[in-house]
Amino acid sequence: MGRKFFVGGNWKCNGTTGEVKKIVDTLNAGAIPSTDVVEVVVSPPYVFLPVAKSSLRPEIQVAAQNCWVKKGGAFTGEVSAEMLADLDIPWVILGHSERRALLNESNEFVGDKVAYALSKGLKVIACVGETLEQREAGTTMDVVAAQTKAIADRVTDWTNVVVAYEPVWAIGTGKVASPEQAQEVHCELRKWLAANVSSEVASSTRIIYGGSVSGANCKELAAKPDVDGFLVGGASLKPEFIDIINSATVKSA
Repeated sequence: MGRKFFVGGNWKCNGTTGEVKKIVDTLNAGAIPSTDVVEVVVSPPYVFLPVAKSSLRPEIQVAAQNCWVKKGGAFTGEVSAEMLADLDIPWVILGHSERRALLNESNEFVGDKVAYALSKGLKVIACVGETLEQREAGTTMDVVAAQTKAIADRVTDWTNVVVAYEPVWAIGTGKVASPEQAQEVHCELRKWLAANVSSEVASSTRIIYGGSVSGANCKELAAKPDVDGFLVGGASLKPEFIDIINSATVKSA
């Protein structure tokens, strides 16, 4: 079974009501492949989730950028998986490197979050990736494997998990992992899943790339056999996001 191409747009902490309307209008007007070719998910900040969901064309889904690690309660400022499910938000991004770095989210904490969100019926974009220091030290696969293991230790059903490999040194820096670098890590990650989870999970789980993806580099990246799509940051706020979605046709050609 082929892995359906997946394009996620992480809007991060950006946007006003007016800007969100503009982005939604652009996405609604854009010519994109059908849902049998590509799965498209955009992730606005929490406060814009309902308006984005209600105004986007039905074939573009929405994701939250995070959720709490367990049931709600006395956790001021947090949003629970149950709340997202109640709003019919199908997806959530967990373990993004900005949260790992800025909020000290550990591998174990992220693993717990992934397991809890899945248990509440959400689908998860689980992020992994190494820093520049780790890449230069030659420990990329050790780091990515440890991040993935913390999820694998807690998750049995991978049907609703997409893994996003995002080298931290490439996020928002304009530095992009070369298609060869991306393919190498994706291939190694798939081998890790085959050895430590199952060959079935390894062959069916989508591994997407994130880190300065743009309209200019997306087709070359998409052509790599183990790159199953993208998690796009800055470019997902711009019209070129349509071009990135359309790079899915490289796989179906």
